[in-house]
Amino acid sequence: MRVLMVSDVYFPRINGVSTAIQTCREALRAEDIDVQLVAPDYGSADTPGNADHNGDWVQRVPSRVVPRDPEDRLLAWRALRRAVDAAAVGCDLIHIQTPFLAHYAAHGAARRARLPVIATYHTLFEEYLEHYAPFVPQDWLRGLARRFSRTQCNALDAVVVPSHAIHQRLSSYGVKTPLHVLPTGIPLAQFAPLAASPGERSAARSAFRAQHGIDAERPVALYVGRVAFEKNLEFLLDAAALVRESTPDLLLLIAGEGPALAGLREAASARGLDGNVQFLGYLDRQHELPACYAAADAFVFASRTETQGLVLLEAMAAGLPVVALAVMGTVDILGARRGALVPDDNPAAFALELAHLLRDAPLRQRLGSEGRTFASEWSDVALAGRLAGLYRHVVAEHRDQRNHRSRS
Repeated sequence: MRVLMVSDVYFPRINGVSTAIQTCREALRAEDIDVQLVAPDYGSADTPGNADHNGDWVQRVPSRVVPRDPEDRLLAWRALRRAVDAAAVGCDLIHIQTPFLAHYAAHGAARRARLPVIATYHTLFEEYLEHYAPFVPQDWLRGLARRFSRTQCNALDAVVVPSHAIHQRLSSYGVKTPLHVLPTGIPLAQFAPLAASPGERSAARSAFRAQHGIDAERPVALYVGRVAFEKNLEFLLDAAALVRESTPDLLLLIAGEGPALAGLREAASARGLDGNVQFLGYLDRQHELPACYAAADAFVFASRTETQGLVLLEAMAAGLPVVALAVMGTVDILGARRGALVPDDNPAAFALELAHLLRDAPLRQRLGSEGRTFASEWSDVALAGRLAGLYRHVVAEHRDQRNHRSRS
């Protein structure tokens, strides 16, 4: 089977959608599914990063920087449409990954080529827009986001949602297209090896700490992800300030970049946390990120807007105990309370759990072990098999409908 994915974003732009596309493509090869991708070209400034993630399966389309958002790109519409139409030839199904121009180009190509078309609903825009358009009435924004999602989803043959919370939310919007709860999964081979080898984990931990000037015995809490307003990162700063009262040498590592970075630095300084917060920027996923997980004592996460929260599973797979809020999509991961402490949604409760975890080495060891086992149930290989099954079902159903119409 040949599947065309179309997206407004892909590496070198680092976010959950880029990671999901790469993970799916690699895992689906074992299911005898050939994935092709149409995605933005990020221009000469990012050529080295572009090249790292290019290949025969990726077709880049010219794009320009989105105003006031230098991380993202606006695809050239005519070039995008031509590229998607050409790439759709010989494909069995089109899989949309983002709801912007890529959605409309892919949907049009699918209808012209009489192919089934599905989408993965990665982002709950209703919960994001207030951070980026604060002067627009929130009720109006939420209504617009719901209508936008409902219209797009109801024009498809199927929608993949990464968690039960998103299934419920889209159903409440009035989405009638079949919704399939199908998490992305994580590449265990990338994060599990260090956790399975105490010697290698210890060596990676020591090397990473030495490289970044972190004392070998210093208690370290880690956040990995975009530094964006919707990630609720000032909540983590508030919790860190409270933990510092009992653990003065606490260090909060923040690995990632994003539009809220400058403001977050200022917020840390305003709380007197300059010596307790260290910003690492983006880390290479193949080597630096697994070593960073090994160097930490706890993973912390406070986002209330996640559709899934794959980074929680990455931390667990790496053997790192988690302290996180269970809200929206993260409930599917954290609800089992395996490998994680789930405090109430306030900084004081969060700080209490984190401080307890940092003081209790046996608890960290137990949660780390639980998390590794739990994360193995979310492997990319297992979940790619379910996605392949959905592809085959949608293609067969589409074929049956066409045959029925031709006989009528």
